[in-house]
Amino acid sequence: MLTVKNLNKSFGDNKVLNNINFNIEKGEICVLLGKSGAGKTTILRCINGLEDFDSGEIIIDECVMSNKNHISKNRDKIGMVFQNFNLFPHMSVLENIIAAPINVLKKTKEEAIKEAKEILKMVDLEDKINSYPYELSGGQCQRVAIARACALTPKVLCFDEPTSALDVDSINKVSSIIRDLKNKGMAIIIITHDISFANNISDKIIKISDGTIIN
Repeated sequence: MLTVKNLNKSFGDNKVLNNINFNIEKGEICVLLGKSGAGKTTILRCINGLEDFDSGEIIIDECVMSNKNHISKNRDKIGMVFQNFNLFPHMSVLENIIAAPINVLKKTKEEAIKEAKEILKMVDLEDKINSYPYELSGGQCQRVAIARACALTPKVLCFDEPTSALDVDSINKVSSIIRDLKNKGMAIIIITHDISFANNISDKIIKISDGTIIN
């Protein structure tokens, strides 16, 4: 489902990714582990088209992308759940979720709302549909961010530190949702510093050090 092939990236004279290669299959959870500055977030940003890369290819569902523009044209194939959620504070939970399906996938508002309600059931937040981010806990905001990413029905879903600053109950709920998505065939890539969470959730762990895969 996802292949990262010979990926290289530098910021000026600083080479942050050095010939990165890995695969993630449909229905597989892959965790990237490494110290801060190892290159994990840069890999995720390249996969999502938030950062251009110097050379290499990112292949999603047999679609070959060799630069940021190619990835931008295939935005619906890739979902991203950010560490700080990045929810729109002036929008309700429902409005946060339906924005991308309407603007990116060109769905009608009625279609988007119907699908959003189904996704909110999946993340157990139907009762928060009209709430605003400031009214939610961190764990609830994380689940809304997951719901928003899922609204584009991506082939690959990326998580940046999904359990950061969450309590144990919230971590368990997020873990359950991630496993449900895996069981539905989604390829999932996760950055985390939480080794216990990584061992518990992953099918595959890739260790990154100084922009290089070391395992």
